[in-house]
Amino acid sequence: MTRASHPQDVLILGGGAAGLALALELADSRPVTLLRPASDDHGASRWAQGGIAAVLSPQDNVEAHVQDTLVAGDGLCDEKAVRFTVEHGRSAIEWLLSLGVPFTPDAREDAPYPFHLTREGGHGARRIIHAADATGQALIETLLEHARRHPAITLRDDLGAISLLQDANGACQGARCLDGQGRIEDIAAAETVLATGGASGLWRHTTSPLPACGEGMAMAAELGAKLMNLEFQQFHPTCLYDPEGTPFLISEAVRGEGGILTTLDGHRFMLDIDSRAELAPRDIVARAIDAKMQETGASHVLLDISHLPAATLQAHFPTILAHCLRRGIDITRQPIPVVPAAHYSCGGVATDLDGRTGVEGLFAIGEAACTGLHGANRMASNSLLECLVFARAVAEVLKTTSTEPPSRIRQPVDLPADNRTEAPRQHVDRLFQRLRAIMSRRVGIVRDDTGLGRAEEDIAKLIEESRALCLAHAPARQLASLWHAVRLAGMTVQAAQGRGESRGLHFNRDHPHQEHGTALASSLQLPARWRI
Repeated sequence: MTRASHPQDVLILGGGAAGLALALELADSRPVTLLRPASDDHGASRWAQGGIAAVLSPQDNVEAHVQDTLVAGDGLCDEKAVRFTVEHGRSAIEWLLSLGVPFTPDAREDAPYPFHLTREGGHGARRIIHAADATGQALIETLLEHARRHPAITLRDDLGAISLLQDANGACQGARCLDGQGRIEDIAAAETVLATGGASGLWRHTTSPLPACGEGMAMAAELGAKLMNLEFQQFHPTCLYDPEGTPFLISEAVRGEGGILTTLDGHRFMLDIDSRAELAPRDIVARAIDAKMQETGASHVLLDISHLPAATLQAHFPTILAHCLRRGIDITRQPIPVVPAAHYSCGGVATDLDGRTGVEGLFAIGEAACTGLHGANRMASNSLLECLVFARAVAEVLKTTSTEPPSRIRQPVDLPADNRTEAPRQHVDRLFQRLRAIMSRRVGIVRDDTGLGRAEEDIAKLIEESRALCLAHAPARQLASLWHAVRLAGMTVQAAQGRGESRGLHFNRDHPHQEHGTALASSLQLPARWRI
């Protein structure tokens, strides 16, 4: 077991948009160690297609973006967080442009802004700047290139964090990690920042190949941090339906540019449900698709963009066009089969506008955090904006933080190290499959009290089985991920049971209406019985 040679470093867990942006903004002032496992190359940031929402056009304004976000959040947004994010959007985009992110230009002579801006669901204006339909990939590749060249940033792709380190006073002092051979390495740090992503991996169908399972959220809860709004899991309405292939998201920008949703027999059903039709917020569209699938018994619906010129599709959606062609679908001539899939966690570790979690020395940014921006439903393309704005805000705080070497670290109480054998991978995989089946069936797009009660019972059994594995076997990344995932799933069910209404992404058929009065965010701490 070893420790970092520079315990005054800032330790960042996660190398998506939020983690990389923070590292770059901070590294001129403080040394940074960033853990970026290989799985981050397939994480949510890289797979983001649509773009980044920001007020850039002279025909748009901050107040309009704020109000659109508040409407989409269905009464649960923190308006201070919304205004803070939107007001800092332009400067975040200008920073990305200075780094060379290759956003798609608008070549029209009368273009109101030098780069093409598209429109997505819930937005009342064109304000989504993008790099064709692969914005996340362009963003990550640009940030990563700069991070690799920066002398004060140490990138570690050989380690995965399994728990956080804590001193006798409860402050976070770094992370306990495992390398590929299962060897433990403790990395001490004056401040630790979680940029570990969301919890979409708790469900069976997701929009990314290797989604996070809320590991960072659970690790923060282990140290006493509060988690908020876990019941609000966003299901993207349009994931490519291909049972034999890997997940692939069909960007909301496809609907923004005129794509229509139909049943298998060609009925355009969104016109019957919402005046905004395909451009209604994601929770409305996802529920509509789910309801139509249940009504017709179909395994999917269709998204048709073939009425646009092929040249337009090639210009705006080259990635989607090429990917669908590889799957045998020519989107210039035929509709795309789509199905809703777990996409984004609106809840997470509760933070303030500086990214503080309430645990000394521990910050959270990106999808792992719950800033209050999204409320009960995230509006399209506000997620990358949040990553950038809050990463830069946390950087400003950490630049001026006086650093002291960590005090004596208390050994983590969970997943203790010894010479025991590793748990059988197939056993761990089976428990993960059971967990995802429970969450998909009982805690999906539409819920009810009976299903949530059964989910609570079934997940309690999984927690005990996972605890037994942790006690019987040596630490391993997959086992640690399972231990964190089952507990976060249990807390998600608790949050859903505690919301006796339907709001935003949480729809309970036994409580189909919203409660009157002021909407309250949910707040949970890890139950003592779910600790080792």
